[in-house]
Amino acid sequence: MTVIPTEIPDVMILQPKVHADSRGHFFESFNHAAFEAATGIRTRFIQDNESMSHRGVVRGLHFQLAPHAQSKIVRVTGGRVIDVAVDIRRGSPWFGRYVAVELSADNRRQLFIPRGFAHGFAVMSDEAVVQYKCDSQYAPEAEGGIAWNDPALGIDWGVEESEALLSPKDMQRPTLQQCAELFDYNTDYYA
Repeated sequence: MTVIPTEIPDVMILQPKVHADSRGHFFESFNHAAFEAATGIRTRFIQDNESMSHRGVVRGLHFQLAPHAQSKIVRVTGGRVIDVAVDIRRGSPWFGRYVAVELSADNRRQLFIPRGFAHGFAVMSDEAVVQYKCDSQYAPEAEGGIAWNDPALGIDWGVEESEALLSPKDMQRPTLQQCAELFDYNTDYYA
């Protein structure tokens, strides 16, 4: 696996090594030891999730607060999305900044989103299948979210606001500035 840095050092693009020939291709989508060696992140992924969404769907921006904070590795096995990670660690030099990466079944890229970040994606293809690994169980009492269209964030989702398809919950999310409880840049959420 190759690690591609992003504008925010803690968010990383993971590019697996693909072995292709006339029969098709093979690649290792995740290897714990290789992930730790390449990223220096010491965590254990314990839950895999999958969603299927149609063109124009925006899911996010979601996070879980400590002690249930989650890291994620996100990949697309069908279709294409714009995947977004927003730094929500108060005191971070990148607080309120985001990384947006195209993930697709064709480019096979994966995005590592550390604890302390909100995550979301917008579907660019007719439909997309997104798989993501989490290093903490889903805990409804720790669930948080930020408005996908928060003007202070200025995220270009590639979807017109009038055409975005959102869950009722995501339509009611506060802006980043309105979020009372977030993360602290100086706290190690992996300790």
